[in-house]
Amino acid sequence: MKVEIWSDVMCPFCYIGKRRFENALEQFPGKEHVEIEWKSFQLNPDMKTDPSKSINDFLAEHKGISVAQAKQMNDRVTAMAAEVGLQYDFDKAIAANSFDAHRLSHFAKRYGKQDAVEEALFKAYFTEGKNTADHETLVALAAEAGLNADETRAMLSGTGFADAVNNDIYEAQQVGARGVPFFVFDNTYAVSGAQPSELFLQMLKKASGG
Repeated sequence: MKVEIWSDVMCPFCYIGKRRFENALEQFPGKEHVEIEWKSFQLNPDMKTDPSKSINDFLAEHKGISVAQAKQMNDRVTAMAAEVGLQYDFDKAIAANSFDAHRLSHFAKRYGKQDAVEEALFKAYFTEGKNTADHETLVALAAEAGLNADETRAMLSGTGFADAVNNDIYEAQQVGARGVPFFVFDNTYAVSGAQPSELFLQMLKKASGG
């Protein structure tokens, strides 16, 4: 069975959804037969990376609210993340365009390291306060996941996998993914949002014919 997951590195619910799905997968009898493919989606494709701007600042500008209100919103998400064992630090998180991070994810897929790289990207963004648009940061994350640093750097310095990212974004429109995370089970069943693990488990069983 194949599960495709559209997500964005800068989407806090995508990391939460990843954990909830993984919790469901652990309970699924046929988990060793499930292939996971991460697909690219950009919530803010025109975002300008600004290391001096926190996510609280960005959210305040983006939604036309005060920084204090943005922090309250992010505090609620932080509490939700904590329920699945994730530690978010929005005060440190850097507003970064995710396009190159998505290119890295596709590069990692070629070597069977996509899930490890996705995990590293989410952790870097939401927990460690790293600039996930910075190429050397991405190279370091790739190397930690077992990818060749020089090959990664060369890929990022060009336009490698840009078409793959754009194709995923186009495909998202075709399958009706208007927000992320968006899960498609065996090209048949779709689940939108960071749903409870129980629902993901039901969908895994349904897609497997169980």
